[in-house]
Amino acid sequence: MSGEMTFVSVTRLHLRSKRFWLSFVIYALRGGAQARRSPGFRGGALGHDAQGGQWTITAWESEAAMRDFRNAGVHAVAMRKLLEWCDEASFASYTTDEGLPTADTAYQRLAAGRTSKVNHPSAAHTARRTVSNGAPRFVLKLRPPR
Repeated sequence: MSGEMTFVSVTRLHLRSKRFWLSFVIYALRGGAQARRSPGFRGGALGHDAQGGQWTITAWESEAAMRDFRNAGVHAVAMRKLLEWCDEASFASYTTDEGLPTADTAYQRLAAGRTSKVNHPSAAHTARRTVSNGAPRFVLKLRPPR
């Protein structure tokens, strides 16, 4: 992946209640599988932070490839549910020739990112805080099929 231009998307979501956890995990795993099958997908990772935020990093051959994934399938359905499930949501995207970022780089990029709409914003979200206290830990790598 290194050396060619890559469009990277970094997201963080925080669930407002534990009652949404199981549904969220199911959608996250299905969304990861959808990403892996999507044209233009180069790799990604799923993780979490110490405050219960759920993070994603995905790398794409272009912004258009990422948008096609984002606006289709299980991911599009999940995005509508997240309006109700989350009290914090943020994102950042950028183009790089370095491929998938480290957790520290993802944290820095998201710190300069933007919040997304949620129906029940936390105080941190209302204050436009986009990150938690400390970098995430990525625990599941996503690779495109060979």
